[in-house]
Amino acid sequence: MKQLHAVITGISAYAPDYILTNDEISKLVDTSDEWITTRVGIKERRILKGEAIGVSFMGTKAVADVLLKTDTKPDEVEVVIFATTTPDHPFPSAASMVAEASGIKNAFCFDMQVACSGFVFGLEVASNFIKSGKYKKILLIAGDKMSSITNYSDRNTSPLFGDAVGAVMLEPTEEKVGVMDAILRTDGVGYPYLQMKAGGSKYPANHSTIDNNEHTVYQEGKVVFKYAVSSMADVSVEIVEKNNLSIDDLDWFVPHQANMRIIEAARKRLNIPKEKVMVNIQKYGNTSAGTIPMCLWEWEDKLKKGDNVILTAFGAGFSWGAIYLKWGYDTK
Repeated sequence: MKQLHAVITGISAYAPDYILTNDEISKLVDTSDEWITTRVGIKERRILKGEAIGVSFMGTKAVADVLLKTDTKPDEVEVVIFATTTPDHPFPSAASMVAEASGIKNAFCFDMQVACSGFVFGLEVASNFIKSGKYKKILLIAGDKMSSITNYSDRNTSPLFGDAVGAVMLEPTEEKVGVMDAILRTDGVGYPYLQMKAGGSKYPANHSTIDNNEHTVYQEGKVVFKYAVSSMADVSVEIVEKNNLSIDDLDWFVPHQANMRIIEAARKRLNIPKEKVMVNIQKYGNTSAGTIPMCLWEWEDKLKKGDNVILTAFGAGFSWGAIYLKWGYDTK
């Protein structure tokens, strides 16, 4: 019996219409377009506006397009996984809310929280469900409404984040395409440096946590930068060497879009030409788990069946990892 691989058969994404520019950010905090662009490479980011609209809204939009593109009926979907840090509610899961809104009734659904590493961790989880032979159609959704946990009075973090969600359909194949390998890591040393301090069971919401803005992203940028560059570069080299690839064999490198300086530092350490690196941080900012599927969605018409793609991400936890992916189809 041939080995099964999990292959992406369709991809889509959703980003809100509202564009928050650097000039608007500079009216909120002491900063400027030049300072933000030079420091992180972001020019604008999308923001989901409106009352009582959560990340499941964006997930539902992305899923509707994936179902259409793959000619999949809602009742054919067997698993829905949503990698997000900003679910609509602590419970029920955002995955279940997307499933309900999409007419998906025959699937089991759950959220997974690995911060910015959510898409690569989710691919490994979904891939193994497929390789078990038990499941034929899995929706992996990834992304965040980061505006809901951004402190817009904080000069250091307010320019970083945007809202967006990507979604992929994963199906089994006996061809040598799809998710070929994964290396995932976690080191809890990162806990103090990148977190949301309150809102969980350790520090439930109270007047003090709200007054101190402890329900928003807290980050010590210098420490995170150091770990992100070394971790993403090292794990990418590791997966390339493990699979007997050379840099010349790679068609695309897709790093998490957190900071242009991190992307560039990782690229240089790997010695990958700029033209092989997917970058759209300037348009969307850091959408957490959504950045990698957003890149794949934007580059879909440039991807060819059999292309060797390395995906790598780094996030809170600290969590990081790399996926070796052989692209599964030519865009029609």
